[in-house]
Amino acid sequence: MEYTHLGRSGLSVSRLCLGTMNFGWRTEEADSHAVMDRAHDAGINFFDTANVYGFEAGKGRTEEVLGTWFAQGGERRERTVLATKVYGGMSDWPNDTFLSARNIVRACDASLRRLQTDWIDLYQFHHVDLATPWEEIWQACETLVAQGKVLYVGSSNHAAWQLAAANEAAARRHFLGLVSEQSHYNLLTRHVELEVLPAAKHYGIGVIPWSPLAQGLLAGVLGDQEGDRRHQQRNRERVEQHRPALQAFEDACREWGLAPADVALAWVLHQDGVTAPIVGPRTMEQFEGSLAALDVTLEQAQLDRLDEVFPGYRAAPMEYAW
Repeated sequence: MEYTHLGRSGLSVSRLCLGTMNFGWRTEEADSHAVMDRAHDAGINFFDTANVYGFEAGKGRTEEVLGTWFAQGGERRERTVLATKVYGGMSDWPNDTFLSARNIVRACDASLRRLQTDWIDLYQFHHVDLATPWEEIWQACETLVAQGKVLYVGSSNHAAWQLAAANEAAARRHFLGLVSEQSHYNLLTRHVELEVLPAAKHYGIGVIPWSPLAQGLLAGVLGDQEGDRRHQQRNRERVEQHRPALQAFEDACREWGLAPADVALAWVLHQDGVTAPIVGPRTMEQFEGSLAALDVTLEQAQLDRLDEVFPGYRAAPMEYAW
């Protein structure tokens, strides 16, 4: 396993991040524990979750599953860089949502209880809150850092100007600010190349792409496997919308003798500024498949061909101005 620093921080994380969104509701607790044990065996030390994950089993359920895994001991917690998130509503009451100082502090304490741990390595804002000033957000985070409950702070789904506003406000307070940003980034969705990636590089923010396989569209949906046909049925409109590009992509992968999912994930790993794409397996088989991408090295000619199939963006303003 290769490791890299998370943004400009000194924190070392694996080049793959284990996403746990399925744990506790689509993946049974025992199976979730087995996947996390296998992740450690493979050298993955970076796990991502959120306080709202659990969905049909109830918000917070996924954090509880991680908590029972940590409680088994064996240095599971000590060897894990634990990332969770705050923003989404945990109840119908108005102050249990968004990024007020009240919600940040109280949500953190609630996550710590569910996770059965004393600290969160990376506490992330799940979405931008335009109604709360950064001064208030950072004041709450400074309190949590001073208490030892949070070590680093990151964001998710933020625009480039919001990354700039956040870190400029943090600098005025002599606070480290954001060290990471989770963005929607894959071969099909490359909008962050316009401004988010350049801004993140400028501020030393590590990018953690979510949905690197475009919800399975880049995993070989045009193949004839039974699982692929089921997936194609669920995503028929999306498949048809992108069919020409997906066909060209899968033809190239077949020519190279590589699985489409491995190529799609390896492509993300090749992008400048990317720290670790998030893989969110539902089964052990899916997780094992994700590990194969670490052994794929794409040549420049292959990267160029992928750019032809899925055109990206130059950094703004060069994309649209002289």
